[in-house]
Amino acid sequence: MKKILLSLAVIASFCMCTSAPVQQATAGVIPTPTPPRPAGQQDVLLLKADPIPTVRVAFIGVGMRGPGAVGRMARIDGVEVVAICDIREERVKKANELLAKYGKPAAQEFYGDENVWEKVTELPNVDLVYIATDWKTHAKMGVKAMKDGKHVAIEVPAALTMEEIWELINTSEQTRKHCMQLENCVYDFFELTTLSMAQQGVLGEVIHGEGAYIHGLQPFWNDYWDDWRMKINKDHRGDVYPTHGLGPVCQAMNIHRGDKMNYLVSVDTKAIGNPAFIKETRGEDVTDFRNGDHTSTLISTEKGKSILIEHNVTSPRPYSRMYQLTGTKGFANKYPVQGYALDAGEIDPEIAKNHENLNAHRFVSEDLRKELMEKYQHYIVNDELIETAKKVGGHGGMDFIMDYRLIYCLQNGLPLDMDVYDLAEWCCLIPLTEKSLDNNSAPVEIPDFTRGAWNKLPKLEFAK
Repeated sequence: MKKILLSLAVIASFCMCTSAPVQQATAGVIPTPTPPRPAGQQDVLLLKADPIPTVRVAFIGVGMRGPGAVGRMARIDGVEVVAICDIREERVKKANELLAKYGKPAAQEFYGDENVWEKVTELPNVDLVYIATDWKTHAKMGVKAMKDGKHVAIEVPAALTMEEIWELINTSEQTRKHCMQLENCVYDFFELTTLSMAQQGVLGEVIHGEGAYIHGLQPFWNDYWDDWRMKINKDHRGDVYPTHGLGPVCQAMNIHRGDKMNYLVSVDTKAIGNPAFIKETRGEDVTDFRNGDHTSTLISTEKGKSILIEHNVTSPRPYSRMYQLTGTKGFANKYPVQGYALDAGEIDPEIAKNHENLNAHRFVSEDLRKELMEKYQHYIVNDELIETAKKVGGHGGMDFIMDYRLIYCLQNGLPLDMDVYDLAEWCCLIPLTEKSLDNNSAPVEIPDFTRGAWNKLPKLEFAK
């Protein structure tokens, strides 16, 4: 009962956050250990590596996400796809057919053995290893690739446990190799424009953000190799796929660039949808399914701000990432309606004075929304790049922007847009929400993965 009352008190505190700095709550918060930084290591904030004019890329995993990435990379200047690896031979062959389609030479092929990927990370003619396998193999592949002297880009989520997260951080710091999580949603056009607006003060001070992954996966469950994704949901409780919703919000809030996440509290429903799906499609009775249908997680930051992240992959709801930013001067929203709301008094003072007019706080007109989108287009993109991205595709073009920026920064020796600490912060919800839920929704500490450097940088700034 004490834990439940404490959790309710913590949740209530989210409603009273202000812009003033607050001290992290310690009483009743379950601690999460932060291992000391090994001797000789330094943080990798704004890490730069030697420019690579022609980036030689090896792909590990060409099942669902990999083929699209191969096709996108084939259309970026200064990229050579030199190796393709998958357990299944036919997938590797199809990926090479994509390269031929775009007039590129065939890549070296690796397949047939679940450990054959280790040969790929050891290749001397590879600069970047692009990992798009099942989640449970992401971290170990990334660690070995960095130890073998390669930069790594890892599909989401890049790590499932705190041990994996710290191993990726330590390896990146030790090797001075880039370790970027392939979080494509931060490159969607609305998110990029909203980030630009937030950074230029249009929204005032951003005090609350929301994000989600709400996507009925019934058409896809049986397509995952060895049923790996369903097994993760069956065996684990919590938000097992948080990064799409969390990434854009953390960027707008300058997480580990002037603010940090302090602790979280999670609440979930019982499991109904996925056990029913297994019963209906496979005839199996599942009584020990861990993950609830809907998980909600509240996060409190050092600067007194709040974040709400939700996960639901079974309910009959329209796809939604529920991206929202609430600022002191403005509001941004995507899913189900895309729009901006600004201080009512700044738009029409007479409307703002009428307390009975419920339209006083409303989205700006479609014309003004388009004007804002054009005026505050983020500086890392331009009209030509956006047009190319939409033609190439990949979730409407954001996948192409992600790959283009990765290659651009490597070619020019610039810091990447996302670092290993972003990876850690966005993935840590997976194990920490499970810990909260297994302790009656108790608050759980979120570590400072920079180990003391969270306010070393004043804000998020992409390399130009």
